[in-house]
Amino acid sequence: MNKKERRSQGWFGKTGKDGLIYRSWFKKQGIPTHELGGKPIIGICNTWSELTPCNSHFRELAEFVKKGILEAGGYPVEFPVMSLGETVMKPTAMLYRNLASMDTEESIRANPLDGVVLLCGCDKTTPSLVMGAASVNLPTIVVSGGPMLTGRYRGKEISTSDIWRFSESARSGEINQAELYIAESGLCRSDGHCGVMGTASTMACMVESLGLSLPGNAAIPAPDTGRKVMAHMSGMEIVKMVENDLKMSDILTREAFENAIMVNAAIGGSTNFVIHLLAIAGRMGIELNLEDFDKYSAEIPLLANLQPSGKYFMEDFYYAGGLPPVIRQLKDHLHNEAMTVTGQGIGRNNEKFENYNKEVIAAIDEPFNPLSGIVVLKGNLCETGSIIKPSAASPELMKHTGKAVVFEDIDDYKNKIDDPDLDIDENSIMVLKNVGPRGYPGMPEVGNMGLPPKVLAKGIKDMVRISDGRMSGTGFGTVILHATPEAAEGGNFAVVQTGDEIELDVEARKLNLLVSDEELTKRKAAWKKPASPTERGYVSLYVKTVEQANLGADLDFLKGNSGSEVTKDSH
Repeated sequence: MNKKERRSQGWFGKTGKDGLIYRSWFKKQGIPTHELGGKPIIGICNTWSELTPCNSHFRELAEFVKKGILEAGGYPVEFPVMSLGETVMKPTAMLYRNLASMDTEESIRANPLDGVVLLCGCDKTTPSLVMGAASVNLPTIVVSGGPMLTGRYRGKEISTSDIWRFSESARSGEINQAELYIAESGLCRSDGHCGVMGTASTMACMVESLGLSLPGNAAIPAPDTGRKVMAHMSGMEIVKMVENDLKMSDILTREAFENAIMVNAAIGGSTNFVIHLLAIAGRMGIELNLEDFDKYSAEIPLLANLQPSGKYFMEDFYYAGGLPPVIRQLKDHLHNEAMTVTGQGIGRNNEKFENYNKEVIAAIDEPFNPLSGIVVLKGNLCETGSIIKPSAASPELMKHTGKAVVFEDIDDYKNKIDDPDLDIDENSIMVLKNVGPRGYPGMPEVGNMGLPPKVLAKGIKDMVRISDGRMSGTGFGTVILHATPEAAEGGNFAVVQTGDEIELDVEARKLNLLVSDEELTKRKAAWKKPASPTERGYVSLYVKTVEQANLGADLDFLKGNSGSEVTKDSH
């Protein structure tokens, strides 16, 4: 690529007043003239924040990215964007995913950058940065922060999926608060995001399977020196990408999205994968729909024996070889020529990686579980779809009919669930309304509702649960999520009542409310739309423009992209 063609030279290559302003203020950071004379200017988009503990090591990681950029002949400039701390943000980090994507998009477009490195780890930081960068379409590479080391509790290995087990044990009276304090002290024992195949690990695998990161990026633990080496090598790679003008649109093709769905099935990835991949596809103008997740994962068995669908942890996954040997085993299913950041196809990238532990990564002809992926359910309870993750569900509940116990919203659930007089048993179907994108707002991870104590006391560990919300990627159970249209939109899900019979048949892809059409029409006529939670600020904008979960829950005006061109100067 000719130096005169560098995007950054639209700033630093100018003569007269504008060039003087751009260069002189940049030079006040101690940058000599020759660094601005045509070298690739590489932005390091950093989601470091002390309010995002998963990303708290990113200041150090960024330094290794810089070393790689400098070694390859580029010039690094680090900049911050909104950081979404899944574990501490209220009411839910998902409310702000689209806002963070806007911050990322405009920060990249407005500045003199030729390429971008996205530093992300915690659940929503990855999709928000990828969405934002996709809407600009510069050469871009992702460096994930890596999972934390496996936790310890009284001689046992634990990680974040055990939060739900500890919670149910406490609610059933098996353990007390003092034990919870001990458990929480050993749960998160290093830098990094969740140490299971939760949403953060799923997002890291997603970008690797899309071709947006170097092979092996997803599984290296945050404290491992290999993570720093990965950062350095990624810094070198982005400079090559700029030189070869290898943009996101060259990588994020329809075939790449199909590959990501198949890989997600093989690893037992989070249900949140669906909503984030749909949103990224929408930014790229790629036609992707809910049914594609069922179609392309249907013949892919579960290969990764990882919590919450299996036994092991991300640290074990790394020692077994990480994602590359999984991709290698899927070679007969994948689009192997799909372009990646290396300039080569995904098949070529992963053809030599070995599996070092078949307990953790099973062979494709002897899978850990024949059930995998995401199943899309439809019926009169969710006219435009809902999803379930079979590998995390109970086989005996995959075909079940029961009476609904309805909670109108999250507060109604909290007020009733521990009541010993609640009319509920293990055969009931728990239904939680008004936790969708508009109804909450933001679509929180409350879909894997805790079971009532009266059921837990019987030793029951799972029940069918349905909501228009999401579930943590660390969660598990026979949990049906993302029911659309959500309750706040007034479809049949809005008018289901306690006592109604619901029929679930996962194999037949059906979820039906056994109530007559006449009765449903009558109920919907009496239904009233909830009032907007606010009329000002971002939340108001979000509620007015957010799309439904089956479309990716992006803001409707953010679909597509605006490119990287900026024609007007600032002075």
